Amino acid sequence: MKNRICIFLFLIGLQTNAQSVFGKWKTIDDKTGEAKSIIEIYENAGKVYGKIIDIVDVSKRNFKCEKCTGSDKDKPLIGLHIIKGLTKDGDEYNGGKIIDPESGKIYKSFIKLSGKDKLEVRGYIGFALIGRSQTWVRVK
Repeated sequence: MKNRICIFLFLIGLQTNAQSVFGKWKTIDDKTGEAKSIIEIYENAGKVYGKIIDIVDVSKRNFKCEKCTGSDKDKPLIGLHIIKGLTKDGDEYNGGKIIDPESGKIYKSFIKLSGKDKLEVRGYIGFALIGRSQTWVRVK
């Protein structure tokens, strides 16, 4: 009986983890459809953050965020926090910012699951209708 309870709790834990925005996600280039980077999304002090932990194109792994401003200027891309300060709001996380490391531009942002292994990431200016979305794929 104890074994069945342990297995049941383990399976619930797997299901919960699969239904979370937290973890590692592969970004996909809008134009080429190719994988670009791996982002780790995590929670710290009630806020959600995402940082680049790997760049798929080996030749770009040592690049820096030259077009970024403020404290992110010239930081290495690997380790750069591109999602900052999101909070949970129903089934999405919003109220924070996302940085486009290629342009250095900062946008308002929200993220939400779109299936168990897909994450909708939206950056926008002003209203959420005026912006751009990407779908990231969970790294297993």
